[in-house]
Amino acid sequence: MQRRMSESAASTDKHDESDQVFATAAELFGLLSTPIRLKILSALCNGEKNVSQLLGDIETTQPNMSQHLSTLYRAGVLGKRRDATQIYYHIESERAAMLCRAVCTQIALEMDPQAEVDATERLLPKGAARA
Repeated sequence: MQRRMSESAASTDKHDESDQVFATAAELFGLLSTPIRLKILSALCNGEKNVSQLLGDIETTQPNMSQHLSTLYRAGVLGKRRDATQIYYHIESERAAMLCRAVCTQIALEMDPQAEVDATERLLPKGAARA
């Protein structure tokens, strides 16, 4: 009887742990679910940039850019530093950048009409969003 109770407790702990993993992954995917945030990460992959430089890379308004930068910063995905009147942003979470890079690269490959991607390796349904 004692053994069954400890097995049950271990099973519950394992479920709680996996629930936490899935909840954390969903939170990260939610954070990255806005195209502009993916563009920001992509723009910062080669080094830090200030807001003006990011606005040169990404078509949006300054208030919208600032809102998304603030969200990514508060979540720990981006870091920032001040240099006189400029604030420079950089990638703080390399794991988030790697996830973004992997998913976006895979989707770009699948959207390439010349690419042959096996059905078992696809993220997109066959024929979806092809260029």
